[in-house]
Amino acid sequence: MDMEYGSIERELHVAASLEVVFEVLSSPEYIRDWWSAESDFEPVASSTSSLTWTDKDSGRTESTPFTVVEVDAPRLFSFRWTYDEGEIAGPANSLLVTFELTPSGAGTTVRFSETGYRERGWEAAVLEANYNDHRQGWDFYLPRLIETANRLAAV
Repeated sequence: MDMEYGSIERELHVAASLEVVFEVLSSPEYIRDWWSAESDFEPVASSTSSLTWTDKDSGRTESTPFTVVEVDAPRLFSFRWTYDEGEIAGPANSLLVTFELTPSGAGTTVRFSETGYRERGWEAAVLEANYNDHRQGWDFYLPRLIETANRLAAV
């Protein structure tokens, strides 16, 4: 399905409990750690904020609105992002990120997905560029999520 640019999906194993992994996914404090984004939101459905990244060398910031969609602690956390400021996030104007957590031995299996690329209505080249940018980004950040959760579990 990757070549259709419809969704990005990953399955991760984390050597930490559901509760620890959920905390790392849904807490601005830990999102700052693994995703390098500043945010201030409550992990409850309909909570809105923005995610802001700052380039440490140039000081340049990039920000995008963020809306929590569904929370079922400690098993599910989903949000919409990458829509224009001032809009209400929905299927036609944003991407949906979902983290589903299930116990796995002494740890947790995380099923990650990001969907909504085709629904954005982007022309083919823009769709492909955005998809590839996000695919590379998640391939960088998801291992950091694992490291942050494992570090927190070891404390």
